[in-house]
Amino acid sequence: MKINRRDFIKSSAATGGVIVTAAMAPDTRAASTAGDGPSALPASPGKGEWMPTVCQGCTSWCAAEAFIQDGRVVNVRGHSLSKSSGGYLCSRGTMGISQMYDPDRIKVPMKRTNPQKGRGIDPKFVPISWDEALDTIADKMMELRKNNETEKFLLTRGRYTYCRDVIYDAMPKIFGSPNNISHSAICAEAEKFGSYYTEGYWDYRDYDLINTKYVICFGADPIASNRQVPNAIRQWGKVLDQATVVAIDPRLSATASKAHEWLPIKPGEDSALALAFANVILTEGLWSREFVGDFKDGVNAFKSGEMVDEASFEEQHTNGVVKWWNLEVKDRTPEWAEKICLIPAEQIRRVAIGFGKAAPNVMVWMAPGVAMQPRGAYGALAAHALNGLVGAVDNKGGTLQKMSAKYTHIPLRGDKFKPYLDDIAIKGLKNKKIDQRGTLEFPALKKKSGGGVVTNRTADGILDENPNEIKVAIGYWHNFAFSATGATRWEKALTKLPFFAHIVTNPSETSQFADIVLPASFHMFERWGLVVSKYNRHSYIGLQQPLVKPLWDSRTDETEVIWLLARKLKEKGFANLFDYFQNEMTDPETGKSAENEAEFAKITVKIMTEKQWNPAKYHSGEKFSNWEEFAKTGLWQSDQYPFKKLWKKGFKTKTKKFEFYSETLKDALGKHAKKHEVSIDKVMEVTQYTGRGEQVFVPHWEPAKYHGDEKEYPFIFMDSRSRLSREGRSQNLTEFYEFKKVDPGDTSHTDVLKINPKDAAALGLKNGDRVKLTSPEKSVEVQVKLWEGVRPGTVNKTFGMGHWAYGRVAAEDYSKHIARGFNNNELMPADYDRLSGSTARHAVTRVKIEKV
Repeated sequence: MKINRRDFIKSSAATGGVIVTAAMAPDTRAASTAGDGPSALPASPGKGEWMPTVCQGCTSWCAAEAFIQDGRVVNVRGHSLSKSSGGYLCSRGTMGISQMYDPDRIKVPMKRTNPQKGRGIDPKFVPISWDEALDTIADKMMELRKNNETEKFLLTRGRYTYCRDVIYDAMPKIFGSPNNISHSAICAEAEKFGSYYTEGYWDYRDYDLINTKYVICFGADPIASNRQVPNAIRQWGKVLDQATVVAIDPRLSATASKAHEWLPIKPGEDSALALAFANVILTEGLWSREFVGDFKDGVNAFKSGEMVDEASFEEQHTNGVVKWWNLEVKDRTPEWAEKICLIPAEQIRRVAIGFGKAAPNVMVWMAPGVAMQPRGAYGALAAHALNGLVGAVDNKGGTLQKMSAKYTHIPLRGDKFKPYLDDIAIKGLKNKKIDQRGTLEFPALKKKSGGGVVTNRTADGILDENPNEIKVAIGYWHNFAFSATGATRWEKALTKLPFFAHIVTNPSETSQFADIVLPASFHMFERWGLVVSKYNRHSYIGLQQPLVKPLWDSRTDETEVIWLLARKLKEKGFANLFDYFQNEMTDPETGKSAENEAEFAKITVKIMTEKQWNPAKYHSGEKFSNWEEFAKTGLWQSDQYPFKKLWKKGFKTKTKKFEFYSETLKDALGKHAKKHEVSIDKVMEVTQYTGRGEQVFVPHWEPAKYHGDEKEYPFIFMDSRSRLSREGRSQNLTEFYEFKKVDPGDTSHTDVLKINPKDAAALGLKNGDRVKLTSPEKSVEVQVKLWEGVRPGTVNKTFGMGHWAYGRVAAEDYSKHIARGFNNNELMPADYDRLSGSTARHAVTRVKIEKV
């Protein structure tokens, strides 16, 4: 990547002066490594005030501060008291200002006047009042209750604050529908699968970067796009000085460009590489005796290709390491793996030995690149098992769980909730969910059969009316017609819906199919919300507040809109939802119920955070004396996570140990099979995995599963994330395109397909040529960029461009629905890691390339 001085200065400004801020940050900010955290920074010179908020430009959910002058947001920074970020914020946070002031935001409620729906069809939206919009939605919902078919109501959720309890849980449950569907499975559920079925933890891990000595980034790009980007940016120089960093990724990511070693793996073959690492660690005797255990006679019996007597090994905090060896690892040598994953055996051995010798203060940072593949559950298990093998789990410099951040859930069960469920609701709730979770083909094993979500399958459920028809739907803070693979299925499903209301900030692709569009207040600066997150060994709860008056006639999606809708439903004869809000959700300080929607939004946050600000309900972490003090700070933080906590108290698995042989998975799969009256092997067949028998319960090699025959489609398509993408919501900002070249290999203002020069030469291609790119799903045209940062046989395009709606900058021609570039999710077919329910967006399809 080449950048001149002028572009450097402009880039620094566009990304909030990240580089300048890092160099000039005062010592108080850098002091965040201490247990007490940094001191508050003084306000910048001039009239104005720094006020707390939370950025949700990605899933880091960083505590932040906004500088307010004359009722406008003019700057943002990381929260100066944050023990997690140390006051740092990445470019996504600063782009939030532009996103709020985007002139193409939806300004008033709108209704569709053209009954025809489809891409390229003008909805002919006209402005209406909030009263008319809510009246229309309430009428449609009341029709379902009148016909005793409340299960035909659907609520779809994208990004959220924890005020989701109101819209996502209370509303559909009291109304009587089981169909509340979250976006989670297009995010990273397979990643959580890897940690749950080894250590009993269904969540993203934390990472102790400060003390680590060796980092293997398995499909992760921490300094650009993962779950603690500001902390990674802040710590990475120290990490590079004190540790060895290895990046495993088919493309030269930002992290790979700074790593000591880059392993450009063949997409989809991560489990083969992880198992070869395990083979070397065991045969070289580099496993953790303290955590795993040892042979009773002290002599290492792990020799490639040879069985080991399980009775000869005495385990400590783990379960089944010898069984795992016998079932899988003994045959997974570096020489075997080289043929599969295309990484040289010598390099595999070198990295494994280096990792093992640096242990236990090491980490495998396992991310969606490994997990969100058609058989990614076992890639996630294999990668995370390495942490257990060397004793890095719950250890200094390794992978960690989280401290408790206790907040008060809105009461959704028990004596306070049951009285509001009438017979119609009780009947409706007994129906199956539209995403088909828990079916034989989609186990979605979040702790149990059907415990997870299969977000992307919802489109098929709507189209096939399986398990039932959907007649009325409300969606908020999502754009599934753009962000889900097999995106054209969503266009068809949304066209089929008889009635759809969308609550959103911008006129997205999904909005084009709506009958009613409601303008949502912007999350970072215009609304009440609370967000729970963690990293750098601290959990925290951050507040979002209306720091400025909403620019337009918008309302908060999760609270204000639903309170107003509940009041409308009461006017029409269904009082239960509104009565629930007014009777059970009262101000903790005054005991009064809300008199308007704005009060309700604030009361919701006060209820849910009472354990943070009410001294009578204090539990741990930072102390506040009252609500006003907490709201002014806007951030509660836990005590520091202690190392080896779970070594002492045990893991939340069936055996209470870290499981290489997962009794927890065996139990969950067994119950799923029993529910469907089949064997576990039959479950594995139907869900399209290759493992059988006892192999199913250990991390094992699952060969990559691509759509398209290699002879017809010789290249593997690889999707990657942009450090400028606010989860697909920043593409109507000019800076997204001007600084697109900060993503390795990309070019400003242009959507490019990156191809290795060797492959380009074989096809007779040069930089700038236009090609026809075809997958089994679709054909598109795109400009090629020759780049050595992508392995031969693989092509890569950064996700983000390809909008045909969303605004005048995002689309080539918004009025005609002409896309600017192409959307990766239209090229990639809908497929899944079925055990977790996750959408497969990595290593999912092959493509062919033809010069235009």
